[in-house]
Amino acid sequence: MDSFEGRLAVVTGGGTGMGRELVLQLVAEGCSVALCDVNKDNMGGTANKAEAIAPPDVRITTHLCDVADESDVNRFRDEVMAQHQTEHINLLFNNAGVGGGGGFVSPDADRAAWERTFNICWGGVYNCCRAFVPLLVASDEGHLVNTSSVNGFYASIGPGTPHTAYSAAKFAVKGFTEALIEDFRVNAPHVKVSVVMPGHIGTDIIINSRKILSGGEEDLTAEQLAQMRVDMGRRGFPVEGVSDDDLKGFVKMMGEGFRDMAPMTAAQAATVILDGVRAGTWRILVGDDAHKLDEAVRADPAGAYDNSLFALISSIEGGATQG
Repeated sequence: MDSFEGRLAVVTGGGTGMGRELVLQLVAEGCSVALCDVNKDNMGGTANKAEAIAPPDVRITTHLCDVADESDVNRFRDEVMAQHQTEHINLLFNNAGVGGGGGFVSPDADRAAWERTFNICWGGVYNCCRAFVPLLVASDEGHLVNTSSVNGFYASIGPGTPHTAYSAAKFAVKGFTEALIEDFRVNAPHVKVSVVMPGHIGTDIIINSRKILSGGEEDLTAEQLAQMRVDMGRRGFPVEGVSDDDLKGFVKMMGEGFRDMAPMTAAQAATVILDGVRAGTWRILVGDDAHKLDEAVRADPAGAYDNSLFALISSIEGGATQG
């Protein structure tokens, strides 16, 4: 797809981060956009910014939608068709995601957080593909873009920290997307597909994930604070005598630090993604850290989870959680 001008794109998780930047860059190039998010205020912020730069013929619509809920996604699809008066779309960016649900084995692991994380990160991609892929196929030219992560090819963020739900979901996204290459080639050759694997991108994913996994609560619950103490103690952090307020401050600092100290901004990541779509690239690594980690895992796949690679990862800026 050489140009996005005059096209219609659907972007999930468009309220902040890479989703917001995808919307803004698409709109600036003359592409109409339907974006969804679970946070109405964040969506409104994206829409206001997009409308300020939109060419006259570009239409921007916002849709409140939990991508883990198939009925919500189907309603979203119907709203897009009605509000854009269309029977097709040209681009689908399955960008929505959260981080969480780290442990599976421990009896203290939070099963609800695990399943919520998996259902958003994998189920959201599946639900949106079921709803919107027929509209891509109905177009004269289409492109499906599914956001996985470096955790889609490497299921760890280092020693001492289980990372199972997010990694399992992102592996599923990567495998599904790769399988679709031949499926589209056989059944809809005018539709292309790409899997995006970002490294550390400067977004609010840590801050937003906590809110989503806690049901929208702004503050940490007593249960979450207790789990934090267990997790931090297991990793060797001294937690005795640390107050709840200090823990809350630490969480805030970590979320802001992840966003503000990232080696790549969300806007830069969106540019890499859109350049990849224009070039027809099926595998889009985002960030130098993503490229370095990919090279390291490919160089020694059998030793991927040995301490030597853990040491290498710790030296790569940003770890292994995407934004």
